[in-house]
Amino acid sequence: MKKSLMLWGTFLVLTVLSCKDTSETKNAVDTEKPTEIQLPVRNAPKEVAFTLKEGKEWLAVNKDDAQKMNLVLAVNRTDAKHISSLDSIIVPTDFSGDVAYYLSFPLQVPELQEVDKIIFFSYPSQTFATYEKGALVHTGPTNMGSKAHQTPTGLFFSNWKAEETISTFDDEWKLKWNFNVENLEGIGWHEYALPGYPASHSCMRLQEKDAKILYDWADQWILEDSETVKIKGTPTIIFGTYNFDAPKPWLQLVTNPKALTITTDELQKVVSPYKSKIIEEQQKRNAEKAVAANQ
Repeated sequence: MKKSLMLWGTFLVLTVLSCKDTSETKNAVDTEKPTEIQLPVRNAPKEVAFTLKEGKEWLAVNKDDAQKMNLVLAVNRTDAKHISSLDSIIVPTDFSGDVAYYLSFPLQVPELQEVDKIIFFSYPSQTFATYEKGALVHTGPTNMGSKAHQTPTGLFFSNWKAEETISTFDDEWKLKWNFNVENLEGIGWHEYALPGYPASHSCMRLQEKDAKILYDWADQWILEDSETVKIKGTPTIIFGTYNFDAPKPWLQLVTNPKALTITTDELQKVVSPYKSKIIEEQQKRNAEKAVAANQ
């Protein structure tokens, strides 16, 4: 579907495709100042194990417990609106830990120590993670592209963002906290319904709280002119495959809590083909920041 993106000032109108996405005016120049983001203090649970519960029965007792709900929504790759429609839900046996311990990504990745910022989207586990200097900053669930509209994989960079956009495919679809990563195809991450399986039109759907965090955390591109990207945004790697004909992969967690674990070695292999490009673009951004600081 088509979408018009107006770039303020001397920028021209670009036409892009959209994933259930959008039609709105955007300022493509990143004028944000870098901010310090402190790494969270995480509590490790005594154990990471899961059990299967009857959904409505469990929710009747626990729906007002924010800690439990946050973990159950993440583990089931869903949101508060859709959890009640699931007959069976995966529930941790110990709710004392930070969400990072119940999802897929490692807390530290030595291969990323030189990388200021990077975000990953894992198709197999339907989770995302952000890192700064190799340390996990934030992670959560995602619902990516459906079988008919699969999310492309590889290295991308965050481009422009908008707090809310309206789909030209259906004007009832409002996409909040939208951050584009593929301009010609209109692919990005944003808040939207998480039914608990890959269901989007190529984009990476997020819970609203996660979409807001990523919206503020990632960097926009900087344009040289209407056709030239001068500085790329935050590196974004989308990787892996999803078996759409098999049961939801997170159901395996009940018998094997490590079934979807992404090891440090595995993530380093994902990064390695793109490492030089990531560092090259990072150096350009840092040089631009240094010039701006001296003006």
